[in-house]
Amino acid sequence: MNIRDHDEYAIEFNNLTKVFGEHTVLNDLSFKVHRGKITTILGFSGAGKSTLLKHILGLIKPTSGEVIVLGRDIAELSELRIREFRKKFGMLFQYAALFDSLSTFENIAFPLREFTKLKEIEIQGKVGELMKAVGLAEHSIHKLPSEISGGMRKRVGLARALALEPEIMLYDEPTTGLDPITTKMVNDLIKETAKNNVDKRMTSVIISHDVEATLKISDYVAFLENGQMVEHLPVNEFRKSQNPIIRRFLEL
Repeated sequence: MNIRDHDEYAIEFNNLTKVFGEHTVLNDLSFKVHRGKITTILGFSGAGKSTLLKHILGLIKPTSGEVIVLGRDIAELSELRIREFRKKFGMLFQYAALFDSLSTFENIAFPLREFTKLKEIEIQGKVGELMKAVGLAEHSIHKLPSEISGGMRKRVGLARALALEPEIMLYDEPTTGLDPITTKMVNDLIKETAKNNVDKRMTSVIISHDVEATLKISDYVAFLENGQMVEHLPVNEFRKSQNPIIRRFLEL
């Protein structure tokens, strides 16, 4: 299988088009996600952000064009290979998506038990390290998701996502439904996680509509509108964009 160089870019979208029935969701979209950086994909509802995320994970295949992830054309991978390949991703879902019946410890330990051959004592040590990395207090270790705050659930979800030391971290609307204080905490956590993994060149991709957070924590911003790329710029250039669609979005 042809593996392309991915030293500079973790993800490449080349003329990506996705059509569902008569509806074109992504339309000849091309851009590259820099490796080791935080890229936020912004856009109004229905712009195609979630569909783009599903292509990165290989959950759906392009109608035409290609998605290159870590040097591999994701659509060419067999179902078996793609399941293995997904270990390279960490995912923080919109509402953390924790297992309701499992404690903080059990939630974080889950991928370690499923996908590694670590001994139980090693898993305990790893969970402790992950909890410390995301700022989880020890007293929460045996609590169920229903017994901790929304912000704490996000921390547990992030610890679980980092368990397999992913090369790419994906965040799906990470601050939706959170109060301003918790929102700031989650944004700081995303930034801190990227900083802590800079030596590993971990790439972060955020799907969001939160303009304020995007301008604070991102290195690059990609703006989608009707399935097309309007702008893909370093964050400081994005702030100054004179594109009328982007100005309207920034001034909301």
